[in-house]
This record gives sequence, structure tokens and C-alpha cells, in this order.
Amino acid sequence: MRKSKIILLLSSMFIAFTALIAEGADITVYFNRGNSYFNDGKYDRAIREYDMVISEDPNFTDAYYNRGLAYYRKGNYDEAISDFNKVIATEPKDAEIYHLRGLAYYKNGNYNKTIEDESKAITINPNFADAYHNRGIAYAKKGQHDEAIEDYNKAISIRPNYMEAYFSRGVAYTRKASSDFKKACEMGMQYACDNLKQLSE
Repeated sequence: MRKSKIILLLSSMFIAFTALIAEGADITVYFNRGNSYFNDGKYDRAIREYDMVISEDPNFTDAYYNRGLAYYRKGNYDEAISDFNKVIATEPKDAEIYHLRGLAYYKNGNYNKTIEDESKAITINPNFADAYHNRGIAYAKKGQHDEAIEDYNKAISIRPNYMEAYFSRGVAYTRKASSDFKKACEMGMQYACDNLKQLSE
């Protein structure tokens, strides 16, 4: 009698173990298929696959990460931020995820949050050129051109061939010059007025 119970118990354990393997395999299939759709630019389909992964395993961090990227590519920035929050909760020392959330905040027009997240990314990784550049752009949007230029300088020092940072710095210098020319023009300097007019053309 005991022997038959043991056999039944072992059989039940085997079935449960097999089910767990199948479940894990399904998650991997969903995740890999989601990645394939993502790489093909089919973000809605990718999101559906990542949804399946998360419904099976709510602690699957990479699924939140990739779904957040898919939402970002679709322009659904609130949803992207929500998923990036999930990743940060489990990986608070990942500079890249703060940078990504900072980009989403920037797209939403929340420049203070962008600066906050990019600053966290820089604290974790002081050589993160993209974080300096994006924080500089956020500063520029707030009219803080000196801070923006300082960040562009840092990005360029880290990555000397960073053409976007050179462009952004050029724009910041131009806007800063426009502000100074405007003040001088208002004080009566015609030469400043002429230069201001040239910059605006």
C-alpha cells in the first residue's frame, strides 16, 4: 500500500515538474517572439507578447524593460515610464534605465524629472555621455543655457566624436548670444540689433 502511494506521489511530482518546465518554455517563447516583433518594428505585437510573459511571471524584469521600450517607440510615454518604474524598483543601480525614463519624461515635457533622472544616471555612471547630453537639452528647454553648455562640454569630453552634442552646444551658444544681443539692443546699441536680426533670419 505504501509503495503504491509513493509511486502516485512521484507521478504527481513528475507531472507538476513537467508543467513547470512547459510554463517556463512558454514564457521564453513569448519573450523571444516579443523581441522578434520589437526588432521588426511591430511594437503592438511585441507588447502583446510581453503582456503574456508578465501575466505568467510578474517578476520578469526584462519583459517590463522591453515593453517599456516598445511603448516609448510608440509614443506612449506614460506607459513607458510605468514599466521603467518597475525595472528601477528591482534594479536601482542601472544607469541606463534612469536614462531611458529621463528620455520619456523629456518627451512628456517634464524637464525637471528629466534632469533628476539623468543626474541619477550620471551618479551611477559618471562617464555616461548620453545622460549628460540629454540633461543638457532639458536645461536648454528651461532656458538654463550655461548649465546646458556645461553638460554638452562634458559629453564631448567623454565622446569627442559626439556630433549631436556639438550641434546642441552650437544651438545653446546661439540662443545665449541672442539673449545678450537683445539686451544690448534694448540699451540702444544698433550693432547688437543688427546681429540679433541676422540670428533671427
